[in-house]
Amino acid sequence: MDLPFAPPTFTEAQRTMPVLAQAMVLAAGRGERMRPLTDHTPKPLLNVRGQALMQWPMQALARAGFTRQLINTAWLGEQIAAHFGTHPVWPDTPGVRLMYSHEGQDFGHALETAGGIVRAMPRLEDVFWVVAGDVFAPDFVFTPEAVQRFAASENTAHLWLVPNPAHNPGGDFGLSDTGMALNLPRDDAGRRFTFSTIALYKQAFFSATNTGIETGNPQGIAAPLAPLLRAAMDKGQVSGEVYRGAWADVGTPERLAQLNASVT
Repeated sequence: MDLPFAPPTFTEAQRTMPVLAQAMVLAAGRGERMRPLTDHTPKPLLNVRGQALMQWPMQALARAGFTRQLINTAWLGEQIAAHFGTHPVWPDTPGVRLMYSHEGQDFGHALETAGGIVRAMPRLEDVFWVVAGDVFAPDFVFTPEAVQRFAASENTAHLWLVPNPAHNPGGDFGLSDTGMALNLPRDDAGRRFTFSTIALYKQAFFSATNTGIETGNPQGIAAPLAPLLRAAMDKGQVSGEVYRGAWADVGTPERLAQLNASVT
């Protein structure tokens, strides 16, 4: 019996091609300011309005089509992997495939933001989202259009900035009239915004040339992100925009309590 269509064929290279993540969720931090809540629970798993804090951006990413996500872990990271597994099922959400970069298991400590991303680079797409698992932005929309615009640009990073919260009145970065992120001095606080942690990056941003760290970070070098961003801003390589929706850095037990108390 002849089939009405020919089944697809794949080369051996296609069969063995690694699955690459479209987004990275940062979840390796110790959460010192959240103690004692984080003594036995990693901060991204703390409950916010009925579900794990980090699940909010993970679901938002998936609903926008970014279903391949990588999570880095360190402090109590085994709890995160046990909680979500590799294929979590959530209501009204497409199927998600999760991958993990277990920095704690591999090196005994977290690699900080830049070090952790460089570690994960071989498993990330050329353009990828990054969001912190301890930030609450329930209305933020991750869009394919944002990825397409950024990919077509010459920039290596695109940041979403937010109005300065009470705990960070001086802000982090400025923004030009043409949408370029600016490395403004600290005494120019009136023109600075706070980095939401939500961003798009290209692999080039985390290249060995820029970071001084070999791709994949086999030595487990811990490195912060802010100096890399400031250097790239000085070269005119970072764009940005202001997000004015609900946003909170869930950094203390008090802020967590306020979020959970404000449910309507």
